[in-house]
Amino acid sequence: MADVKSSTGITQSIAASALRAQQARMRIIAENLANSNSTSRTPGGDPYRRQVPVFQPTKVSGANGVAMARVEPDQTDFKTSYEPGNPGANAQGYVKEPNVDPLIEALDMKEAQRAYEANLNVIETARAMDTRTLELLRK
Repeated sequence: MADVKSSTGITQSIAASALRAQQARMRIIAENLANSNSTSRTPGGDPYRRQVPVFQPTKVSGANGVAMARVEPDQTDFKTSYEPGNPGANAQGYVKEPNVDPLIEALDMKEAQRAYEANLNVIETARAMDTRTLELLRK
C-alpha cells in the first residue's frame, strides 16, 4: 500500500508542476496578446517584443517535473507599416509594430489549455485511484 500511495503522490506532484508551468505560459501568452498593438511612442523606437517562456526539468518529490526557467524575448524582426503621422514613425514615416502574431498566440494558448487540462485529469485520476484503493482495503 505504501508503494501505491507514494507513486500516486509523486504522479500528482509531477502533474502539479506541469499545471504551474502551463499557467505561467498562459500568463505570458496573455501579455503578448495584450501588447500585440503596442508601438513605440518615440520616433523610430522599438515596440513591444514578444516574450517566449523557457521550461526546464526540475526535481519534484524525487522525480522529474517541469518549471518555467525564464522568459526570453523573441528575436524575430518587427513588422513595419507606413504611418507618417504616428508619433513612433521614423524619418521615412514607417512605424515598427510588435512581432506578435495573434493567430500564433491563440494557437499557443489552446495548446497550453489542453496541456493544463491533461495534467488536471492526471491528478483527478490519481485521486480516484487512491480513493478506490482505500475502498477496497476497507472491505
